[in-house]
Amino acid sequence: MSNVIAKIGIFFAVCMSLFHLYTGCMGSLDPWSQRVIHLSFGFIITFLTYPYIKGKKINIIDICLAILSLLCGLYIIINMDALVDRAGMPTKWDIVFGVITIILVLEMTRRVIGLALVIVSIVFLLYAYFGPYLPDAIAHRGYSIERIATHMYTTLEGIFGVPISVSATFVILFVIFGAFLEATKTGNFFINFANSIAGKRRGGPAKVAVISSGFFGTISGSAVANVVGTGTYTIPLMKRTGYAPHFAGAVEAVASSGGQLVPPVMSAAAFVISEMTGESYLKICIAAIIPSVLYYTSLFTAVHMEARRANLSGLSEEEVPKFWATLKSQGYLAISALVLVYFLAVELRSPSFSAFWAIIAALILSSIKKSTRLNLKGLIKALESGAKGALSVVAACAAAGIVVGVVTLTGLGLKFSGAIIQLAHGNLYLTLFFTMIASLILGMGLPTTAAYIICAILAVPALTNLGVNVLSAHLFVFYFAIISAITPPVALAAYAGAGIAKSDPMKTGLTACRIGLAAFIVPYMFVFNPALLMHGSVIQIIWVTFTAIVGVFFLSSSVIGWWITQMSVWERVLLFIASLLLIEPRVLTDILALFFMIPVLLFQIKKRKVK
Repeated sequence: MSNVIAKIGIFFAVCMSLFHLYTGCMGSLDPWSQRVIHLSFGFIITFLTYPYIKGKKINIIDICLAILSLLCGLYIIINMDALVDRAGMPTKWDIVFGVITIILVLEMTRRVIGLALVIVSIVFLLYAYFGPYLPDAIAHRGYSIERIATHMYTTLEGIFGVPISVSATFVILFVIFGAFLEATKTGNFFINFANSIAGKRRGGPAKVAVISSGFFGTISGSAVANVVGTGTYTIPLMKRTGYAPHFAGAVEAVASSGGQLVPPVMSAAAFVISEMTGESYLKICIAAIIPSVLYYTSLFTAVHMEARRANLSGLSEEEVPKFWATLKSQGYLAISALVLVYFLAVELRSPSFSAFWAIIAALILSSIKKSTRLNLKGLIKALESGAKGALSVVAACAAAGIVVGVVTLTGLGLKFSGAIIQLAHGNLYLTLFFTMIASLILGMGLPTTAAYIICAILAVPALTNLGVNVLSAHLFVFYFAIISAITPPVALAAYAGAGIAKSDPMKTGLTACRIGLAAFIVPYMFVFNPALLMHGSVIQIIWVTFTAIVGVFFLSSSVIGWWITQMSVWERVLLFIASLLLIEPRVLTDILALFFMIPVLLFQIKKRKVK
């Protein structure tokens, strides 16, 4: 029986991928149909794949939930016109199916993601119901179960709102694309390519982790999945060449999390930001270039300085693949990513259309060699993996839709942003700080997409009300939603790295924060210096980028405690101050940075000569 159910689950997963490939090529259906079918597939696959009790077999409860999921979807499809006509006057069955759908979303989220987002969603639902009994600062008139259920189920402002729309039209295709890259061994090419570039260098395995995780992370969309995918190769190599286990796990966690910041894909988050801001996809990708360069410059500097401090070597000649040989034997696999970039950036086609042809390109290119060629079984497996890999995004977006629905119903967004501004007394620096804390807390334990959407709805208005550019404000909360994955006490990416490295999870998380410190500062940099988001003259952009790169270089050096040679405490403090001054490139701050940096440089040169 369980074998039959597993095959049914695979069938629906393959159908889900084929459905989205078809709509990606031919154009999406009407908003209701596209979103309802997308979520219905997600429900059914989840309940036939993830048992009610983890570790047990699928039982009658799971099957009943899958059937209920199908009925909830069919009810909307069959009664779509009637639901629109009687908006505001729901029937008994509208309410019943609305309540059932909310429960199904919560249960799907529990199975796929865990309790964190479920608890957040329930808190928001309770807030919508118990509004009159809350403190005046957040109180509202309250809404009945009937009103809440129908708002979530029969409008495009709740479960079937913007989050699930982005998942159904853009994100799913990029997840499928990632599954095809994995099936055709393109992921192995990224690792081998990075290895051929940096493997023999000092501390080579850590640099390989930074490069390969950046490549893979921009497509995978999950920091934890990326850590597990590339970390099983890079972390043991880092440990073998002398990196401490907690440092190795932290490097992989920071590198894997940062992949979501790297254009052109940005783990499909660029499309979510585009929907939320109304800005074009291309503008968002261009804006993300310099911040992502700063992020990886800081991390690369940290692993290099740590390698010098600990006097570590790279891999041996025999262990490192040849650069040209790697390109010749596997480089063709990366052409599919170039196809994606071409359609997105040159042809300016839609993300779904671009992703569709990138998938087709990956399939055709994989056929060049027998070792990467997909037979029918491999093709079905890739389609299945794509759909199942998207379940976490589907669940996150559906649950985030509940949060967004409550915010639009109750006006909580205005209250929350008003509370932040009032707490900060209208001071932009304090408002940014409180927004950062809120984003980190809301992002703990949540997938990036869900964390970003919740933070954008609640916190962004506080920043824009104080004059922050809309795109800068959204990228600000997006960055902190991402790095919540390396921020204790719930640093999921760091804990995944610790599991592979067999190190202390908390120590690994704290180390990830230390070597990823630039990630906590870069968002402030582009809020106060829009040139870092490519706003301004060419000369201004070049100068700001240069000083910012020097700043994050000094920052990482001071954190590790090594520049030209070992640094004393006072040298680290002075270099740290210089790095912070360079973050805001003005003539005065640049001169002050030199004032703090030159003594450190002179003492470093002197100590080097003595040695």
